[in-house]
Amino acid sequence: MRHFTNVNDIGDLREAVKEALEVKNNRFGYKHLGQDKTLLMIFFNSSLRTRLSTQKAAMNLGMNTIVLDVNQGAWKLETERGVIMDGDKPEHLLEAVPVMGCYCDVIGVRSFARFESKEDDYNEKILNQFIEHSGRPVFSMEAATRHPLQSFADLITIEENKTKERPKVVMTWAPHPKSLPQAVPNSFAEWMNAAGYDFVITHPEGYELDPKFVGNARVEYDQDKALEGADFVYAKNWSAYADPNYGKVINMDRGWTVTAEKMALTNNAKFMHCLPVRRNMIVSDDVIESANSLVIPEAANREISAQVVLKRILEGL
Repeated sequence: MRHFTNVNDIGDLREAVKEALEVKNNRFGYKHLGQDKTLLMIFFNSSLRTRLSTQKAAMNLGMNTIVLDVNQGAWKLETERGVIMDGDKPEHLLEAVPVMGCYCDVIGVRSFARFESKEDDYNEKILNQFIEHSGRPVFSMEAATRHPLQSFADLITIEENKTKERPKVVMTWAPHPKSLPQAVPNSFAEWMNAAGYDFVITHPEGYELDPKFVGNARVEYDQDKALEGADFVYAKNWSAYADPNYGKVINMDRGWTVTAEKMALTNNAKFMHCLPVRRNMIVSDDVIESANSLVIPEAANREISAQVVLKRILEGL
């Protein structure tokens, strides 16, 4: 595997999950792959789980790691061609990226949607510049439109906890006070469709996702109806995708918060969320603290998804 940005890069999902479980049971069995290799992790946005889990995964594989927070201690980077650079950005990404490639063997990039241009966001302008100009294998640690390491971890978690071959998985929108990208829901939808689960997306009108990510999922605007018989409930907020409201909050209905009453409609479903989560906005305290909450083992599996991706990249060097 050269690059990892979406579900298609991982190949057969059954094989990927099988490999993930093998890695989980033998985390330090592949250290020879990363010996004398360096991972550069570049963050344009904040991170907790992604930074810690990916760095730990690299260490499990024997890699050296360098972490660069672009917003702290680095030059501000210009990303547009043709700009007269007479402002506060003294370095261009087109020089910075190949220089970064000189110092490492693999690059991880985290760069959220900016909500300045839907076209730029959905063309993955930042991530693709690293793929094009770094000369190194590149993987996404969350980009403008997808978060594949998270979705891979979500898949592993569902496979570890499902009680039937084809569980009903419901992704529900929930309220949030800020505009959030569509990356996590887009990516989750992409992976759930690829896994072939009974997959339902529920949200208020106006929060429709890009149809290419919705795929074959059933869309239900009645949350209660969607939750009936669910085996897994994945709560997530996202801002509007469709123009003219792209990137905007258009609904704050607290009736969409996942509560114990909502979970009672399910088939004793497991609750999932990528974290961080706004308690009593996205989900009530009693649900996230319940025995059916998978948010901690789900987060723990971020180390495993990252390690499988890095292992495959290293095997291809």
